[in-house]
Amino acid sequence: MDGTLAIIGTGRIGEALLRGLLGSGWVVPEQVVCTDAYEERCEQLRTEHGVRATTDNREAVDAADVVLVALKPQVLVDVLTPIGDAFRPEQTVISVAAGITTATIQDTIPGQVPVVRVMTNTPVQVDEAMSVVSGGTHADERDLAVAEAILGHVGQVIRLDEVHLDAVTALSGSGPAYFFLLAEAMIDAGILLGLPRDVSTRLIIQTMVGSAIMLRDTGRHPVELREMVTSPGGTTISAIRTLESARVRAAFLDAIEAAKLRSEELAEG
Repeated sequence: MDGTLAIIGTGRIGEALLRGLLGSGWVVPEQVVCTDAYEERCEQLRTEHGVRATTDNREAVDAADVVLVALKPQVLVDVLTPIGDAFRPEQTVISVAAGITTATIQDTIPGQVPVVRVMTNTPVQVDEAMSVVSGGTHADERDLAVAEAILGHVGQVIRLDEVHLDAVTALSGSGPAYFFLLAEAMIDAGILLGLPRDVSTRLIIQTMVGSAIMLRDTGRHPVELREMVTSPGGTTISAIRTLESARVRAAFLDAIEAAKLRSEELAEG
């Protein structure tokens, strides 16, 4: 990247993005200025990553060519409003705040500043995120490409129209929690069956990782892969019958739909 990257609000997601970008060499520490509300945190960022860090958001925006907004959704408008006039049309503003639309950010920032909205998820912390980018009214191909370049260093990224982002939030944004809940239940099941917790945990984690890689790399439909495990009259079909009787599939559909509706409510304020 040429120029300076500012990260406004360098919490877990902001720092994970910072770490991934530095690790890939897309930026060097001298090109980055981070902000946080607390000087102690700024000092930590300077020490651990060698970047500039400040509690002054305006200072960071003034210095930046690309502004990555990693603020919590509930504070984003309040933080950006006082410094809205610091943003410039030649900048690219990228927001990873869940539920905050490009229109909301554009209303907060005067002028025709390009805004790109990103929905990512917590595996960004291990460079395995699934991210979706959507451009606002003033964003062009260059702005979207910058956002894709940033998110591509910490996982996979696709481009969709913003109208789909509430569904994305419900599916992949919240998705890690669904898998963690499933892992927790399966580990507990192993303990119920008499296995030590560490053994049960190792069995389930590797089973989930291996299954995910099969699903990704074989290109086969999940039904086909499931049928490979499901022998007639065997143990797996007995378990699946119990899951279907408990309406687990329907519960997932209902849960993800509920998450989408909640995302829509949050976006409306």
